[in-house]
Amino acid sequence: MNKLPLPHPLPVGLLLAALMIATRSHHFASALHLPDASWAVFFLAGALLPGWLPLAGLLALAATVDYLAISFGGVSAFCVSPAYVALLPAYGALYAAGRWYARRHRATPRSLLPFTGSALVGTTLCELLSSGAFYFFSGRFAAPTLAEFGARLARYFPYALEGMALYLGTAVIVYAAFTALAGRHPASLRR
Repeated sequence: MNKLPLPHPLPVGLLLAALMIATRSHHFASALHLPDASWAVFFLAGALLPGWLPLAGLLALAATVDYLAISFGGVSAFCVSPAYVALLPAYGALYAAGRWYARRHRATPRSLLPFTGSALVGTTLCELLSSGAFYFFSGRFAAPTLAEFGARLARYFPYALEGMALYLGTAVIVYAAFTALAGRHPASLRR
């Protein structure tokens, strides 16, 4: 059985941080047409890295990347508003969902069910917290209503799910490949 979080988390933590920098910066990601990987990074960090300290580091990294992109990269500051603080619980929900999954992880295909379920719950909470706070508290919308917020969720949430599916699907494939290469795969997958 492969245990999560990982016993040697530093390389994975650095890789996740690099992925966030590359896709959140609005420089490399837009040139390559890659969606922002931040949500997947917070979920995977919760699953793969020990404790809660990495959450603080990733929150600081996200804010730093946003600041640099806006201050020096020519990125619009439209999303920076009083609602920006809601990213703390939104990203925390993704990290917590990853932590929840880590306690249930087994090196079997059956582990995909709690993986998918926890990712969906974390992603939904993140969307409700981040988009809800932005819609209702950013001051960017003249007369916010629940009906319009629901319509905006229906329009934009599928893109968030699509991005999560891309990055989490890739992570599952990479994890399965590393597990197979390490020789832990055959016996555990026959169950």
